[in-house]
Amino acid sequence: MNTIWKKRMVQGSAVALSLMAMTTTSVLGTRGGADASLAGLRTAGIVTTVSGMEAKAYANADVQKSEVTTVAAAKVANPEWENRLMANVDEFLYVRAAANPEADIVGKMRKGDVADVTGEENGWYQISSGNVTGFVSADYCVVGDDAFTLASTVCKTYAKANEGGIRIRKEANADAAILTVLAQGDVAEVNTEAAEVTGWVAVISGGTTGYVSGDYVTVSMKTGSAITIEEEQEAIAAQKAQEEAKRRQAVATQNAAIAASCDETTLLAALIQSEAGNECYEGQVAVGAVVVNRVRSGGYPGSVQGVVYQSGQFTPAGSGRVAAIAAAGPKASCMQAAAAALSGYDNTGGCLSFRPVSSGRGGVVIGNHVFF
Repeated sequence: MNTIWKKRMVQGSAVALSLMAMTTTSVLGTRGGADASLAGLRTAGIVTTVSGMEAKAYANADVQKSEVTTVAAAKVANPEWENRLMANVDEFLYVRAAANPEADIVGKMRKGDVADVTGEENGWYQISSGNVTGFVSADYCVVGDDAFTLASTVCKTYAKANEGGIRIRKEANADAAILTVLAQGDVAEVNTEAAEVTGWVAVISGGTTGYVSGDYVTVSMKTGSAITIEEEQEAIAAQKAQEEAKRRQAVATQNAAIAASCDETTLLAALIQSEAGNECYEGQVAVGAVVVNRVRSGGYPGSVQGVVYQSGQFTPAGSGRVAAIAAAGPKASCMQAAAAALSGYDNTGGCLSFRPVSSGRGGVVIGNHVFF
């Protein structure tokens, strides 16, 4: 082999090695690019294959890249909670002015409160929540998906009616009995432990579980915000004042029987018959209770007769129908219902008005009336 031919062989080998290096780079980049490069090299007669080791490296690189992407996507299953924090405590966690356990206390994060994480410093999170900004110890907090999981456990979820007349039914069935009716904007607590039924939301109504169509409500979790020390003191004072007011009201109106003459009992029974004569007994008592609640309230006339005949309130009274029924004598069930209401029995929970269920008004459903 002469010198010139040897030189050409060396140059050809160098070119082949250079092209193989380019091919390897293309293979590790994309499958399509690798196939195109190899096809061109085969045509040139320079490279005929990629080594088994290179092919194996290519396959492994593709799988590893896919796994990393999946892990990164699954790192935070709830992106809106990525920088959110909850105090993992039974009562409260102090928020301090600096990342130091001896720093001044500027607020509290209570069970169920959520904060936005704005920074980290030496085992402390810098947070913002409500009117509070400061630092909380990372030892007593959870963030991201862990915070969302905790919130789902300790925070209540509510269904808000998007329009009026939304019915809560006894079962997840459009023909099931109606437990109550929600007005637009009314909320009902969601029973998160109830079995899921497609198209329905399980809610708590009157201590029992009912169902409302998911098409007419918006479901959301109710979380809290941290509170400043000043806000906490104001809230405590307001709660004490409210409790004292309720106590005084309870003493003054503790379901005491109201004085009523025989004529007033008959008058109330006549009103009950005119408004709910065809209703169940509980529905008749409820109408009587509304009248009695008005007498007690202080916002209406102070007698049964005054409430029954108050202008613009009960249509049958103004039309003379109530007087006619009273003169003829109300039926027994209505007399019994009137006596029960006058004795202090109230199955409406203090309601002062009622409407037909078909009105779409929210409230307590008893028979074909909704009381509010």
